[in-house]
Amino acid sequence: MSTASETDSTDGVLAEQLLRLTRRLHRIQKRHLEPLGITPAQSRLLRLVSHYDGDEPPRMADLAARLEVVPRAVTTLVDGLEAAECVRRVPDPANRRVIRIELTETGRATLRRLRSARTDAAEEILAPLTAGQREVLGGLLNALTDAPVERRC
Repeated sequence: MSTASETDSTDGVLAEQLLRLTRRLHRIQKRHLEPLGITPAQSRLLRLVSHYDGDEPPRMADLAARLEVVPRAVTTLVDGLEAAECVRRVPDPANRRVIRIELTETGRATLRRLRSARTDAAEEILAPLTAGQREVLGGLLNALTDAPVERRC
C-alpha cells in the first residue's frame, strides 16, 4: 500500500510528464502546420466551424463558448482565417446584427491539408510506441478525457 506522500510524488511526476508531453505535442503540431500558414489555434477553430457544415453556421459567441475563450480571441482567429480566405463572415438572415462564420472552399481544402499534417505530427509523436502500446495509450487517454470533472473549492 502506498502512502499519501508517495501518491502525491507519483501524481506530481505524472503531472510534469503530461505538461512536457503537451508542450512537445504543441511544438510538433506547430511545425507541421507552419507550411500551411495556420496556427494550432486557427486549426482548432477551422475544425470547429467544419463541424457545423451543412447546419446553420456558428455565431462568434458559439465558437467562443465551444473553445472556452473570450469572444475577442475568436475575433482575432477569424480575422486571420478570413484573410487566408478559409472562412467568411455572413449576416444571420433572421437577425442582421448577428454575424455567422462560414467555411469556404479554400477552408475545406485547407482542412484536408490540416488532417494530413496532423496525421504526420501524430505519427512523429507516436513513433517510439509499438502498436500494442498505442492501443494501451488510447485506452488510458479515453479514461482521462471521459472522466467526470470534479469541482473543488
